[in-house]
Amino acid sequence: MSAADRYVLAIDLGSGSLKVALVSPRAEVVAAAERELRTRLVAGGGAEQDPNEWWNAVLQCAREVLSHAQLPAQQVLALRCTTQWAVTVPVDEDGEALSPALSWMDTRGGPHSRALVSGVVAFGGYDLLKLWRWIRLTGGAPTRSGVDGLGHALYLKYEQPAVYARTHKLLEPMDYLNLKLTGRIAASFGTIFPYWLTDNRDPRKIAYDPRLLQLAKIERAKLPDLLPVDAVVGTLRPAVADVLRLSATTKVLAGLCDGPAATVGAGIVDDYEGYFYIGTTSWLSCHVPEKKTDLMHSILTMPAALPGRYMVVAEQGTAGRCLEFLKDNLLYPPNEPGVDAPSNIYEILDAQAAKVAAGSDGLIFTPWINGVLAPSEDPATRSAFFNQSARTTRSHYIRAVMEGVAFNLRWLKGHVEKFVGRRFERLNFIGGAALSEVWCQILADILGCPVRRVANPRYANAVGAALTAFAALGEIRAEDIPSLVKISSVYQPNPASREVYDRQFAEFVACFRRMKPIYRRLNPPSRAKGV
Repeated sequence: MSAADRYVLAIDLGSGSLKVALVSPRAEVVAAAERELRTRLVAGGGAEQDPNEWWNAVLQCAREVLSHAQLPAQQVLALRCTTQWAVTVPVDEDGEALSPALSWMDTRGGPHSRALVSGVVAFGGYDLLKLWRWIRLTGGAPTRSGVDGLGHALYLKYEQPAVYARTHKLLEPMDYLNLKLTGRIAASFGTIFPYWLTDNRDPRKIAYDPRLLQLAKIERAKLPDLLPVDAVVGTLRPAVADVLRLSATTKVLAGLCDGPAATVGAGIVDDYEGYFYIGTTSWLSCHVPEKKTDLMHSILTMPAALPGRYMVVAEQGTAGRCLEFLKDNLLYPPNEPGVDAPSNIYEILDAQAAKVAAGSDGLIFTPWINGVLAPSEDPATRSAFFNQSARTTRSHYIRAVMEGVAFNLRWLKGHVEKFVGRRFERLNFIGGAALSEVWCQILADILGCPVRRVANPRYANAVGAALTAFAALGEIRAEDIPSLVKISSVYQPNPASREVYDRQFAEFVACFRRMKPIYRRLNPPSRAKGV
């Protein structure tokens, strides 16, 4: 830590935890703190979080980080939030949350989304004229499962009319946190994306489209004003500055969705350089020079964290959460007497997985606990272990989960490569799963290309938020970012594993295709609620 440096306080709000990190202009995390977050699953497909819990965690972690760093206030240049997205917080005129936040897993708006997108002349459940308009303007279309901002808005409007009537603005988490930090209500060209109500054809001039607002029957007055992705929202409210012991002149930049921040935090700036993330969820992405859509495989582009740029959106849903699900539901159920998970549980799971050969002796896991997103959206499909035998052990289950998440990414990788028109010769890796040496090697073997683990992979989102803030404020150049983000390890594919993984990947995809009719019978729309 240099006395001459100035730092950015980055706030990374994920689905399962909040991280706050103090980041230098050299991409160093000099201090960090973390708090777990709770998601409440509600009957009928609901998934909710408490915005007040978010805010309290932000203040606690920020104070802890700044106390540890012992910096003069003037050395903290700015704050920037990056968060999970397609999460909706309705706030009143005083900026107070009117209800729990609706998570990206919340499917209660699904019936209203399906009614909105349907029509007489339909393709894949979408009216062709509506679909053409959405794709042409936004680059995508509302999900039929209702797990996006528009689906949440429709749910509130038609199922919670009293809340909707009192709603002053509908906000994404990063914009809600910026409101708490600065007192100003605003979204950015990127954070408004999951509402499907903006014309995104020019990433530097994004605005609400009156035709889309009319089609969705969402009032413009319920939506925040928009700012460029590199804009300064304001400065810290004096009360917040006092709590954090920072200057009230400290700048707060426009928030970022986690994907755009992670892209930069993975060291990805040039077009077509790829990376993937495995945390609670998973995705594979890169920057691209133009807006593009592959609706059949749920792949599209959105405004990036770098001004005037687009990035690929290819979200897969649950990933690392599957290993946590195995731990909590089968191996170490919480709140059961005598079944407390050790503090180093993930190191133990890693060691267990290493005991089993590639392919887990034929055991295949499908990671679709909450349904399938990219590359083949299907909310009815579910997770399963296939081909268990009397010889299947705990170690097999653990390794099969890791391999199943990797197979899912391999399935997506081929479609993203077709989407961008070139192969990924290497991929950077970020997210909590990158801490597992075993998982890193499994991914290199299954993806068939070198996997480069980024240093501090769990803090890549925060690093990306900080680096883009430094760039927006003229402290660094965006083109220098790849040289600032360090690679800690490189994992080469093991040729000895190729045959078994090629064979099992084919069966993995076959499991999806052949089980699809069964899952649809087991989970019809009235029951396929996603949670």
